[in-house]
Amino acid sequence: MASRKEVAERAGVSEATVSRVLNNVGPLKEETRQRVLAAARELGYTPSSLARSFARRRSGNLGVVMPDLPKARLFSAYYFSEILSGIGSKAREEGYDLLVIFRGAGEPQDYCGLFRMRKIDACIVLGAKEEPGELAALRLLHAEGHPYCLINQHFEGEGFHEVDADHVAGTRQATEHLLAQGFRRIAFLNGPAEYSNSRDRRRGFESALAEAGLPPEPALLLQGNFSRRSGVEAARTVAAQLERIDAIVVANDRMAIGLQQGLRELGVSPGRMPAIVGYDDSDAAELTQPALSSVRVPFFELGALAAARVLELPEGEAGEAISVKLPTRLVVRASSITTKEE
Repeated sequence: MASRKEVAERAGVSEATVSRVLNNVGPLKEETRQRVLAAARELGYTPSSLARSFARRRSGNLGVVMPDLPKARLFSAYYFSEILSGIGSKAREEGYDLLVIFRGAGEPQDYCGLFRMRKIDACIVLGAKEEPGELAALRLLHAEGHPYCLINQHFEGEGFHEVDADHVAGTRQATEHLLAQGFRRIAFLNGPAEYSNSRDRRRGFESALAEAGLPPEPALLLQGNFSRRSGVEAARTVAAQLERIDAIVVANDRMAIGLQQGLRELGVSPGRMPAIVGYDDSDAAELTQPALSSVRVPFFELGALAAARVLELPEGEAGEAISVKLPTRLVVRASSITTKEE
């Protein structure tokens, strides 16, 4: 007897698309539908007999849970727009619609409720962070076997479905780049510790310093919240220590751009500006003065891969854990090769 995989291979589509065609769920291109039905006939099965062997989809929606960030323009932020573009691209390819869900302010998301109310068939979570309510909700989601995937957040020891980037390697590359130019007094402006990518970035930064025989200085470990405003605010701390700071690794481009802006507003001349490396390689990185060196993260690919993998998960069982970590790459521009005046 032919399998769903064989039908999918014959039709040149994913197994999820085969299931949607045979269950007549959600919008589908007519050409795709006919190709799947033809493959089913060629393999000797009618759509109805094949459909009985597939987990039945209910809504045709792929849910994307977004964080509660007051006053933040999420859809214009490079991080979210790139990931959502990747998710949306794959969802369209598979015949799914996106249902964007904003978590309530100060409340853990009831992920399982979204499935019980038949609003979504699978779920991708953005902006998850290490806190008890979030962890409990995700554990229940995993235990009930609903198809879900986290992007850019890792929970150690939990076995959750996760797609991430190698942030340890990313900040290590950035720090090694600065060390290779002779900078030794390197500061680090990080994001909140409840995000695993912040902890990973710090680990990469400190490992590069350790390999160079340089212990991290607590006074040079600065804290922001990933916003441009927090970069502007960090500029005051940096400006007060310019005599002991050669360079700065920053955990995202928004903070790095805010830092550049804040230092200029405080009267720091280009010749006294420390070397700066951002993180994300957003579109704005090339527009700053000087252009911002940055670690490129494949956010679009993270979104597309998460969507593809989550739509392959069976309903009702946890399945083998999705655990993917995509590589990052340092892009060097003028901001990190500017030497301070003595």
